[in-house]
Amino acid sequence: MEKIIIIGGGQAGAQAIISLRQSGFEGEITLVSAEKQLPYQRPPLSKAFLKGEMDEERLYFRPEDFYQKQNVTVISGVKATQINKDAKTVELENGNFLSYTKLLLATGAPPRKLPFDHAHLSNVHYLRTLEDSRRLAPTLSSQERIVVIGAGYIGLEVAAVARTAGRDVTVLELADRVLARVASEPVSSFYQDLHRSAGVELMLDTMVENFIIKDNKINSIKLNNGTELACGSVLVGIGAVPETKLAQDAGLEIDNGIIVDKYAQTSDPNIWAAGDCANFPYPRYEKRMRLESVPNAIEQAKVVAKNMLGGDSIHNPLPWFWSDQYDVKLQTVGLMQGFDTLIIRGKPQNKSFSVWYFKENKLLALDALNDAPSFMIGKKLLATDTPISPEQAEDTKFNLRSLF
Repeated sequence: MEKIIIIGGGQAGAQAIISLRQSGFEGEITLVSAEKQLPYQRPPLSKAFLKGEMDEERLYFRPEDFYQKQNVTVISGVKATQINKDAKTVELENGNFLSYTKLLLATGAPPRKLPFDHAHLSNVHYLRTLEDSRRLAPTLSSQERIVVIGAGYIGLEVAAVARTAGRDVTVLELADRVLARVASEPVSSFYQDLHRSAGVELMLDTMVENFIIKDNKINSIKLNNGTELACGSVLVGIGAVPETKLAQDAGLEIDNGIIVDKYAQTSDPNIWAAGDCANFPYPRYEKRMRLESVPNAIEQAKVVAKNMLGGDSIHNPLPWFWSDQYDVKLQTVGLMQGFDTLIIRGKPQNKSFSVWYFKENKLLALDALNDAPSFMIGKKLLATDTPISPEQAEDTKFNLRSLF
């Protein structure tokens, strides 16, 4: 009998289970997750769940009885420690061994950690797991300053939640603008104004020189400009690192993630990888890439399920992403890298506009801020490869729907 093991209880792992059963797979499925909970959504952990606006039950992709009815064995709260490719076994930290015919690695990308031993520091936070969010939540009712290190999406989303709760918030960023790695200058500028108008202190071009530690806490942070910043808690949001140790120890090919082919298969024909941990060839962009996004994890897991069952599906989705900060929803589709023309449609001061990215007059990507219609149209334009000119994108009187 076929035995499929899935390591990782995130979006990709959950979707693979759903897709395998929907595709008619009747063999054994075992999910191994280091977390104690059933697979759940991560995006709300820095938004609605952190604010207390979403119950834990609503985080779960499926309730417990779904896994029972689908005859899925869930081993939670236990880490997989070793893969033996030749024997086709997975060793668990409790000493048990599981055998497989096919294996999916959906191990994700945990937060990048501070480069010193700080496990004993009670006020240092990261945000990836449900337990992380639970541990961070009480800081929202503290009167002490919250310092966020890193002005990426996680850092800014938490800053928005904390400031809305009335906390003093300082965001430290090494680059000269927020979201420098992932957004254009107009989008960065908009978010800088948004956070500053809400009362967040943004300190850009700023480097941490030292942490002042007392009583197992970071009491203050010394910066490169000579400032010593007092803090009650610290959230670290300086990026993520793909979890590749299991794969690397097993002898799989690794390079900024687990290397897979266009079918999401690793260098071992019986092992696949999907989600944030997978580095895949992207036909749409003609280069290798690793994407940290929910839609990518879902689509890649669907591809894995089909191909584990003998298919030859190619992973080539249209990338999209979203972020919620204060009363602004950002929706982005495509990848802007390499653009030579940038068009702003609408007025940023009205908190509703879109930024269109072109290369040689061909649409590459779109950022829509409180502008869902533009996002939906841009998504359709990119999905169908329908032409649009920069002049049409900029003209708010032009009916974008007329392009179809």
